[in-house]
Parts: sequence; structure tokens; C-alpha cells
Amino acid sequence: MFFNDPETIVRLTPEWTGERLPDGRPKVSDDVLRRMRKITFEEAWGTLWQLGYRNNWECDFKMTHGDNILVGRAVTAVMMPFRPDLDKALRDIGGQEGHVGFYNQWVIDSLVEDDVVVVDLYDKIFEGTYVGGNLSTAIRTRTKRGGAVIWGGVRDLQQIVKIDGLQIYYRGTDPTGIGNCVMTGYNLPCRIGQAACMPGDVVLGTLSGVIFIPAQHAEQVVENAEKSHVRDIFGFDRLQSKTYTTAQIDTRWTLAMMEDFLNWFETDPRAEEYRHLKWDKEMDEARQAEQEKP
Repeated sequence: MFFNDPETIVRLTPEWTGERLPDGRPKVSDDVLRRMRKITFEEAWGTLWQLGYRNNWECDFKMTHGDNILVGRAVTAVMMPFRPDLDKALRDIGGQEGHVGFYNQWVIDSLVEDDVVVVDLYDKIFEGTYVGGNLSTAIRTRTKRGGAVIWGGVRDLQQIVKIDGLQIYYRGTDPTGIGNCVMTGYNLPCRIGQAACMPGDVVLGTLSGVIFIPAQHAEQVVENAEKSHVRDIFGFDRLQSKTYTTAQIDTRWTLAMMEDFLNWFETDPRAEEYRHLKWDKEMDEARQAEQEKP
């Protein structure tokens, strides 16, 4: 039950009914991950807030690679301060499971494409440097487009920033290596600052911070975000042309406005990549509102 146990992961994520990775984590589709890379932090946040997920983001990070977007499936790890008897017990368990090296190497050696390491290192920076140049290179190689979210430190920052295609969120830097800590489990529930993360969550990291999206809601989040995004493109156009007022754009659209939008949606080149979206619900609501007018 401590280290990456598929049965435990499945039991902890019962709302996910789709495909799973070999370790039991929910496997949100590659298409949803691709689309997630184009949305904003706030667009994702809105849907989660409405669904009752009020503890799923953390913004107080440093970033290794400017404005690179980070998207992937969470691999979680939970660390705590060193205690000799606990360390011996955990290392014995890990050895029986085939793990070698220090705890952070156990996790990184298990990564696959599009994974993101999410580590609760209890804000430890001195002797809390979860990755340096070597392990960051390993993360980049194994995950291809992934990275890490570390509630703790990193070292070798001058090397890390030169690794193209990577993004690591971290709390601070220190020259010391990782030590004086143990890992009590990985691919278990994990706390990152004020946020809760589960194995298999979709991690979205932007300049605004990091948000953890439950796998069972990832497609709904990205679809709502895309709808918000494409409506904004239309809305900006109509505000610039003075077709509608800000009050009209910012409230529920009338049937005439929805018809105007759908005509634009089907013809404007900027909407082409969003034409997989369906607007039946929104049209039904606009018709209903029209019928209820006094």
C-alpha cells in the first residue's frame, strides 16, 4: 500500500470509469491533454469551483522555464522528516518491491510519457532539493512533455534552466543534496501548499500557478474552457464593432445573440479548431428564456 500500489490507486479513484495506466492511475486521453495545453488557469479554475473543488490549486511557486505551459498526469509522492526506524522499515519495503537508490529516484524511475511528478516535500529547501541537473534530465527524457511540481527545493538551477521542453515549479534553491527525509508513499493523496492532488489528476501549470484537475472532470473542464475562450474571441469582436454593450456580453446571451454567435462560429477561421464543440444546451436555454419573456 505504500509505493505505487495499483489496487490502492483504483480504490482511491472510483469515480474514474475510463482507461487506466498499468499502475492503476486514471489515463486521461492524450487528446484532452493536448487541448488542455491551450487553456488558461482561470478557465480551468471556474469549472472546478462550480463543481465544489475549492482546494485544488496553489500559486506560490517559482518556475524554471519562464512561461512554458505544464500539462500531464500526476505521479504523487509524500515526504516527511527523517526518523531512523521509519527509514529502515520503508527502505526494506522498497527493496522488496525492487526499488533502488534514494526515494526520489524510485519515483522518477517509474515515470512514463506525459507524467508530472507532484511532491509534498513539506516546504523543505535545505537538504530538500528533490531534483538537480541529472534527475531533471531524466524527467524530461521519460515524460517528453512533462515536468515536476515540488513543494520544496531544487539544486543545479543553472543546469536545469538549460534543459529545453521542461517546466518545474518549486519553492526555493539550495546547493545541498536531498537528505534527512523519508518517503511514506507515492501515488497516494498528496498535499501541495493549500492544494490536494490525487494520482492521475491532470496537472495544469501556467504563469498563474498550478491547478490539479480530477481525471473524471478533465474533459468537462477543457470543454467549458474552450467554450469560454471562443466566446471571448467573438465577444471582443462585437465589443470593438459596438454591436453589443459590455452588459449584453457579460450576461446570458439572448437568442438573437446566440444565433449571431453560431453564424460567426461556423464561418470565422479563428473558430475552426473549436468546431468539435456543441452548443445545443446553450441554444435551448436561449430559446427557453425567449419564450419566458413577458
